[in-house]
Amino acid sequence: MAENALSRVRGRIFDLQRFSVHDGPGIRTIVFLKGCMFRCRWCCNPEGQEFEPVTLKGKDGKERLAGEDITAGKVMELVAQDAPYYARSGGGLTLSGGEMLLQPDFALALLTLAHQMGINTAVETTGYASRETLARLLPEIDYVLLDIKHMDAEKHMKFIGKDNKRVLENAAFIARHAHNLVVRVPTIPTFNDTEEEIRAISRFAASLDGVQALHLLPYHRLGSDKYAAIGRSYPMGDLPLLSGERMRRLLEVAEESGLPCQIGG
Repeated sequence: MAENALSRVRGRIFDLQRFSVHDGPGIRTIVFLKGCMFRCRWCCNPEGQEFEPVTLKGKDGKERLAGEDITAGKVMELVAQDAPYYARSGGGLTLSGGEMLLQPDFALALLTLAHQMGINTAVETTGYASRETLARLLPEIDYVLLDIKHMDAEKHMKFIGKDNKRVLENAAFIARHAHNLVVRVPTIPTFNDTEEEIRAISRFAASLDGVQALHLLPYHRLGSDKYAAIGRSYPMGDLPLLSGERMRRLLEVAEESGLPCQIGG
């Protein structure tokens, strides 16, 4: 790709995943940006929470550094390798994390370069940022996948480390300005798995302008081994997964909002 100022913008990533079909429409490449302001107890990417690089030690004793400084141009060279798949499937680039909003200049460079290359864009985000940052990025984002985890500020603080005031305020702003918006709810035992909690979240989502769908994301422990790899204990312990029957009931509750709803996404 042609060299320009955007291509030279540097950021820090900890992973790049190709051929994803769960993080926006079509076949996508996910770029995971380092750093997050939240400390969700169930986080499946603990190596992405700190901005500083983190060493993961596998069970075989081999070590891997999670955290690479890289230019936007180099990232997009990798992303562009799968452009034919994006074109055929309606896929593209998804920025995730961590929280991609913590690296706004780098994120904006990636999103803008993607559009210049004819690749559509999506982000997975909590929406926890300044309005200025959101206003800069939203014009370059085709699909916003917005996490809304809880309506209760105290419980949000207890399980995540910050309250939800900014998330909820920004959700309304994002809804007014996003091209396409899906609300996603990580559905976590002991945190937000009651009918009352899901009902409150789904009603709030339905009250926003332009929300196209709501996705309930079932709790899983796929990232639990990473905690041991970075020398931390898994904060959720051995809580059981939510049954399919339970998830289907919560889906029925979410559908009361009138939004199109599904399990997973």
